[in-house]
Amino acid sequence: MINFRPVANVIGILLVLLGGMMLTGLPFSLYFQSGDDTALLISAAICIVTGLLIWWLIGKGAATVNKRQGYLIVSLGWMAMVTFGMIPYLVSGVIPDITNSFFETMSGMTTTGASILNDIESVPKGILYWRSLTQWIGGMGIIVLTVAIFPLLGIGGIELFTAEAPGPTSDKIHPRIQETAKRLWLLYVLLTSILTLTLYFAGMTFYEAINHAFTTMATGGFSTQNESLMAFNTPAIQYPIILFMFLAGNNYTVTYWGITGRFKKVWQNEEFKAYLFFILVLAILVSLSVHSITNSSSFEKSFRDSLFQIVSIITTTGYVSADYTSWSAGLTMLFFILMFIGACAGSTSGGIKFIRDLVLVNNFYLVFKRIFHPRAIVPLKLNGQTVAPRIMTHIIIFLLLYLIIFVLGSVAMSIMGYDFATAAGAVATSLGNVGPGIGKVGPVDNFASLSGEAKWLLSFLMLLGRLELFTILVLFTPFFWKSN
Repeated sequence: MINFRPVANVIGILLVLLGGMMLTGLPFSLYFQSGDDTALLISAAICIVTGLLIWWLIGKGAATVNKRQGYLIVSLGWMAMVTFGMIPYLVSGVIPDITNSFFETMSGMTTTGASILNDIESVPKGILYWRSLTQWIGGMGIIVLTVAIFPLLGIGGIELFTAEAPGPTSDKIHPRIQETAKRLWLLYVLLTSILTLTLYFAGMTFYEAINHAFTTMATGGFSTQNESLMAFNTPAIQYPIILFMFLAGNNYTVTYWGITGRFKKVWQNEEFKAYLFFILVLAILVSLSVHSITNSSSFEKSFRDSLFQIVSIITTTGYVSADYTSWSAGLTMLFFILMFIGACAGSTSGGIKFIRDLVLVNNFYLVFKRIFHPRAIVPLKLNGQTVAPRIMTHIIIFLLLYLIIFVLGSVAMSIMGYDFATAAGAVATSLGNVGPGIGKVGPVDNFASLSGEAKWLLSFLMLLGRLELFTILVLFTPFFWKSN
């Protein structure tokens, strides 16, 4: 029998933290006199009081967390964050119905960036700030943040970090898991602060800068403007965002090595090199194609738009600086494929992740090599270390499961009456946590026109993608609930 006290303990703390974060929108609400301060106060009070009651009545005094409880905490904790995170939309009346509020909040917390708002600029400033903050919270994972402070609460956090940390990577910044979580969040906060100041001095207002810094570092893609980053069509703003999207899509451990001067370790990382070279080569090829298609007089503009959209889609940020679906059918298909690739493991991005792609490609190469040398023992290596067969099997199963879910989701959307491009685009972008798709959910459209059933399905796919499939799907297996 699973002991739910540690689960309630953590969820109670999460809701208190969530309520506290809602209150950070009050200064913007009061400064802009946007009239949503009462809604934020009521929402924060509901979260804090509910969290304290759950902690006091059920979870107080809970001990350490085991593996089953860890997976439950991550899954149920995420659902609790989304459920209570939509309260500001409902109380303020910005999104008055539960389906759309849940969809927008799930899109925020999972850093997907798919929106149902038709006029973003009319949203009150405090609520709009909360919308961006949901992505920043979900970016590194509120669970990891809580792990960082668990020693103060007397709760062990290793199982939570294992369940939440995105991607198949065992790199550690520090031997102690709590220290790793703390340093990851300090790095996350540092990069967010640097980008905020950079965008401010590049011409954004402080409000616009902090909102876009939140959603860039979270690889989320929510903007304060209806036109997304097309509204800030200047190199001084777009190039820094490209750079920080790239950093947000990189393994945070590798970024930490770079900041602390261990450049040799950075360059020895095969995933980082593949990630960097893939983006650069693709950007050059797409730039040449876009420059030819659009007959633009400025190659710099063609290169900037191409690089921006490539980095935005690969890192699953989902910002839009140009309508890539208007360039050509071939490039539209290319960007659709990029939705599956993802950036690096250990980053805030979604998708399949580069490290899985890299292992799979290397394995294909070894299969052909073994055909000519059937008696040779040729191990699969990555970063100088042999990839265990168990990990290879896990990656293959993940990829097959990912594709099966994509196909089933696309079929379900088609049955609901959507054309192939819209169905496949909506499912791919939701499962990959990208944001814009193709078809009727392309970069200049949104998800407002979809039915309620479609939004609930896509919300579930967002959660599946954000928690890397297994964390959620394992809850539906009978042996998860059986006692040892």
